[in-house]
Amino acid sequence: MIVFDKLWKTMKERGVSQYKLINEYKISSGQLDRLRKNGNVNIFTINSLCKILNCKIEDIAEYIEEDQ
Repeated sequence: MIVFDKLWKTMKERGVSQYKLINEYKISSGQLDRLRKNGNVNIFTINSLCKILNCKIEDIAEYIEEDQ
C-alpha cells in the first residue's frame, strides 16, 4: 500500500499549505482528500507535488506492506 504520510511533513518543512496548493498551484481539493486518505492519486499529481515541493517521490510517499 502506498501511503502519503511523509507529504504533510515535507509540506510543513517547505512552508507550503494545503490552501496554497489549491489556490496557487491549482491542485484540486479532491486530490488532496485522496492523498489524506491514502487513496488513488494520478502520477500527474505526484509529479506536480514533487516539482512544487522541490523534492523526490520518497519525500512524499512510501510503500508499506499490508497485513495479509
